[in-house]
Amino acid sequence: MVDNPGFHRALDKHIRQSAALVAADSGPNLLGGLLFGATPPTYHVHWLVVSEQARGMGVGRALMSDATRRFVHGPGSIEVVTFGSDHPGAVASGARVFYESLGFTPAEAADPGPEGGSRQVYRRAAT
Repeated sequence: MVDNPGFHRALDKHIRQSAALVAADSGPNLLGGLLFGATPPTYHVHWLVVSEQARGMGVGRALMSDATRRFVHGPGSIEVVTFGSDHPGAVASGARVFYESLGFTPAEAADPGPEGGSRQVYRRAAT
């Protein structure tokens, strides 16, 4: 997904708004990115992407930690919409397990994704 031109356009927009983080290697390769939004007391992870070659190396965890430190000011909640439990991508992406490892818990269902698959809100407290 980090090679997707739509991701790069969204990333550029969020960078101009000071609401994006990227992880890059020592060369020109993008390892991951995070697009964030906030309307306190609710903070939103709009998009968190880690390249295939960087998965399991702590890139996503580092991006989430840095986003929380930079963008979350005061109590509230952090929300992210990810695959529903019945979506094939739920297991393949590891997203649900990843967010649970960061203290997020499953909440209400969200609108289906662009391909029609189920989505679910994950939420955790922000202090």
